Amino acid sequence: MTRPLCLLFDCDGTLVDSEPLLASEMSTALTAAGLPFKADDYIGEFRGARFRRIVATLEQRHGSVDPRQLEPLEAEMRANLNRRLATELSPIVGAAEAIAALSHYPMGVVSNGPENKIRTSLTATGFDAIFGDHLFSAYSANCWKPDPCLYLHAAERMGYAPEQCVVVEDAIVGVKAGLAAGMIVVHLNRFPDVDETPEGAIMITSMFQLPTVITRLAMDRVPLKAYAR
Repeated sequence: MTRPLCLLFDCDGTLVDSEPLLASEMSTALTAAGLPFKADDYIGEFRGARFRRIVATLEQRHGSVDPRQLEPLEAEMRANLNRRLATELSPIVGAAEAIAALSHYPMGVVSNGPENKIRTSLTATGFDAIFGDHLFSAYSANCWKPDPCLYLHAAERMGYAPEQCVVVEDAIVGVKAGLAAGMIVVHLNRFPDVDETPEGAIMITSMFQLPTVITRLAMDRVPLKAYAR
C-alpha cells in the first residue's frame, strides 16, 4: 500500500538554473540605483528571497532609494531577466530525469517569483507541459516564503492535506516554509559546504537522488529521520 503524495517544487535553483541570470540582472539594476550589490551576494546571502526584501536590507546598509524609483527599476530588471531566461536558461542537472521518473505523481511549482517568470522558465526548459497550470506564485497568493502560507495555498488548490505534500526546495527560506506548513521537505542542498540542511528536512545533493527518496516515502517503509541530516 502506498500513501498519496503531491510533489511541490520550487522553481529557481531546484528545477531551473536561473539564479546566476537573476543575480546578474539584480547586480546591474541595484547598483545603478545606488545600492551596491554583487552577483555573489545573491547566492551567498539572499538566495530565494523576495526582491523587495533584498532592497529593504540593502537600504538599511546603504541608505534609502526614492520609492518612486523602485517600481520601474524592478519592472526593467524583470523584463531583461525574462529575455535572458527565454534564450539562456537550462534545467538543473538531473531535474528532467527526476521529473520524468516521477511524472505519475501530481506535481506543482511553488515560487516566490512572478507567474510570468515561472512560465517563461518552464517553457524555456520544456517543463511547461508537465506542470500545466499548477503554478503557484507568491505574487498571486500575496504571501512569500518563508511564510508557510504559500505552500498551504498550493496544497489546498491541489486538493491535498499538508502532510500528504512533499516540498522540494534548494533555498533555506523555502525549506523553512515547507517545514512550517507541516509538509515533508526534501532539501536539494547543492552547496553543502555553505548551507546546513534544517533539522527535520531530508537532504539530497543531486536531483538524480530524488526519485528514490520519493519512492521510499510513498511506500512509507523508512522513517523520515533515516533521511534527515
